[in-house]
Amino acid sequence: MTSPPPDPLAVEVVELIGTVVARYHREYEHAAARYALTGAQARVLSLLCVEPTPMRRIARYFECEPSNVTGIVDRLEARGLVERRPDPSDRRVKIAAATPAGREAAARLRGSLDFAREPLAALSEAERTTLRDLLKRMVGGGAPG
Repeated sequence: MTSPPPDPLAVEVVELIGTVVARYHREYEHAAARYALTGAQARVLSLLCVEPTPMRRIARYFECEPSNVTGIVDRLEARGLVERRPDPSDRRVKIAAATPAGREAAARLRGSLDFAREPLAALSEAERTTLRDLLKRMVGGGAPG
């Protein structure tokens, strides 16, 4: 049994998404470097600004070895951007949390990401809302209610 031919529109959309992702990663790496962070350090810091997170969950989220996360958190902790705390529900578990300096650094880094600012500004609010809603559906977040 042969598979149906690819939908040309779907192929074009996938290629455009790939271009956006590549530009985002390139700019994110450059922005992180301006703050003397690696891309991995910046991503972990960004995650920890959302909520303090156990080290093993960070490793699962980024699909990497826990020892890699330990090294990243060690370097962020040495710079005062992250701290380790015992988990209140299980004191044997260590959670990592962004410090106030870490949250400030992450906010500055986010604010320096310009690649989409101008193209998004060219869209109307309704178009940006539609784009957001479609992207949420694609990543499994469903349409906002």
